[in-house]
Amino acid sequence: MTNRLADSQSLYLRKHAENPIDWWPWCDEALATAQRDDKPIFLSIGYSSCHWCTVMEGEAFSDDEIATYMNANFLPIKVDREERPDIDSIYMQAVQAMIGQGGWPLNMFLAPDDRVPFYGGTYFPVEPRYGRPGFIEVLTAIRNFYDAEKDKLDSQKQALFDHLRSMTVLAPSDGLDIALLQQGLAANTEVVIRESQGPSFPMIPYAAVALQGSRFEANSLALSACQQRGLDLALGGIFDHVGGGWHRYTVDPNWTVPHFEKMLYDNGQVMEYLANLWSAGVQDPAFDRAISKTVEWLHREMTAEAGYFYAAQDADNFAQPTDLEPEEGDFYVWRYTALEDQLSADELERLGATFEIQPAGNFEGQIVLKRQSPGPFSDEIEGILTRLFAVRYGSPTVDRFPPAQNNEEAKTQDWPGRIPPVTDTKMIVAWNSLMISGLARAAAVFGQAEYLAMATTAANFILQHQRTPDGLQRLNYGGTATVAAQSEDYAFLIKALLDLHQASLVLAVEAEPWLTAAHQLQIEFDERLWALEGGGYYSAEAADDLLVRERSWLDNATPAANGVAIANLIHLALLTEDLTYLERAEQALMTFGQIMQQSPTACPSLISALDQYANHTLIRTTSEQFKTLAAHSPTAVLQTIADLPPNAVGLVCQGLSCQEPAEDATQLQTQITQSQQRSLLPQ
Repeated sequence: MTNRLADSQSLYLRKHAENPIDWWPWCDEALATAQRDDKPIFLSIGYSSCHWCTVMEGEAFSDDEIATYMNANFLPIKVDREERPDIDSIYMQAVQAMIGQGGWPLNMFLAPDDRVPFYGGTYFPVEPRYGRPGFIEVLTAIRNFYDAEKDKLDSQKQALFDHLRSMTVLAPSDGLDIALLQQGLAANTEVVIRESQGPSFPMIPYAAVALQGSRFEANSLALSACQQRGLDLALGGIFDHVGGGWHRYTVDPNWTVPHFEKMLYDNGQVMEYLANLWSAGVQDPAFDRAISKTVEWLHREMTAEAGYFYAAQDADNFAQPTDLEPEEGDFYVWRYTALEDQLSADELERLGATFEIQPAGNFEGQIVLKRQSPGPFSDEIEGILTRLFAVRYGSPTVDRFPPAQNNEEAKTQDWPGRIPPVTDTKMIVAWNSLMISGLARAAAVFGQAEYLAMATTAANFILQHQRTPDGLQRLNYGGTATVAAQSEDYAFLIKALLDLHQASLVLAVEAEPWLTAAHQLQIEFDERLWALEGGGYYSAEAADDLLVRERSWLDNATPAANGVAIANLIHLALLTEDLTYLERAEQALMTFGQIMQQSPTACPSLISALDQYANHTLIRTTSEQFKTLAAHSPTAVLQTIADLPPNAVGLVCQGLSCQEPAEDATQLQTQITQSQQRSLLPQ
């Protein structure tokens, strides 16, 4: 028997449709019912490819005793964080304030009258283990607390609500202290340099701003740290060396054993980062191969017929159709005995000279492929990897590999190779935009028209199908646009359109429509989400079901919307000569000035935007010069100019003023370099 989630468009919600728990989606009726019945709300937030969300669904949420108690004493609500990141952000801050850390599944207990949280956690086991109480004990204690200790409950709620409200109160700076820029670059570079003692995450917002700041002499350690991060990503087990694509993170500090889910947003960001590394002169063949293989994976497994990109692939998959539960990473790992069966002794030895391979394995007795050194692969190694690809996919060459859209499809379809993990096929504008930016940048750096074509198709789908009379829509489920866009959707899409404009100039294809689309979307963004009092962009439109209205400035696995949005404003000011964009960017930076001063490592994308503001540079030149200017120019944008002064090759401008015309490529590059470092040069 199914519950209310059975008809949900969200794959994550549908995964809970057969739980005995009487789940509600987040809706007005659910909130009103909780208040009418005086039942605390049990709010559980997760996403479809989350491993521990899957574990808890199969354990606690499928337990009849827990369900009976839950249904009688609480109003249970399920939320897909990828549908409603605004709800997730509020309650994630609350749980972090309570227990000092967060994660998914995010499980919160809210008062029914005002939705203010009073207790929360992440994964709860059925029976006590991992130093955590059993879930039924938690539920019993929470209900007793709610009924018997109203004064303490009110006090706890008030403290948490005050904390959440304080996070939305920003104290603007009187002006912009450019000394803050070097402090912010240095602090975020240190984050990239610092060796992890636990799981290793890509942390691209940090690595990206460190790479951006590597052009300054005072940040001399940045480039080597960024190179090492690139090698970790291209050589480590976090990368799927057989099929392409990056996993979410590794569970160890040595970049060996991944948490096997593949998220579109990680892959887009890493692709852009490696392309920027290459353009900065760090040109290891492993970077080029990793990008190329990821584009193959994207085309083969993650692209809808309409041209947009799917959201994610699960960490788990079924080893056999008869299995009751999927296994983590089974699709990707190798048993030593299987390698012995597939390869000759000489081939296995050569593979072992390239990857870290031991009979005992490095992941629960199995092997995750991790490269031992950078550089190109020989044809022989590529041939061996093609053999392993055929084992996994059933053929040495696969153009399109249809997704398993749920567990039933995964278990019943006749797969030619291994049973694949489930793919969440929804389209998310923000995540598609990150991939469009990655493809556009890689296209410009490597001269790959195919990459640009994929990015163009996805962007056109969004512009044609996600812009409705009600404004930009965040999601698309099988052709249906839904859920109002949030600030990250607007900001990331505008950036993607600007990146397409720049890549199109480099590859000498029509560029101006992308700039026009970015300008039009920025107008809508400003109308809907600009904070008239104080500046910056709200995360979402005002809604009665939200406790507070946030302005996102905190970077996580993805950059904060306001950091990206401010950089977009600066680029638009340069390309349109409309300096109101620059004024708005300045106002927003002042809004977050004290945040940058007090917590620079919490907001690398704001530090990046401050750099863009302080060193913004416009390069006006002819199309013949663009390919040579695709090199690392992190605060510069390109613009075509039909009529240069006689004997000139380009103009370097800052706002409305330009330097003397450059008469050769060397002079032009010198002017570009000086312009991009002017804020920190001795005056």
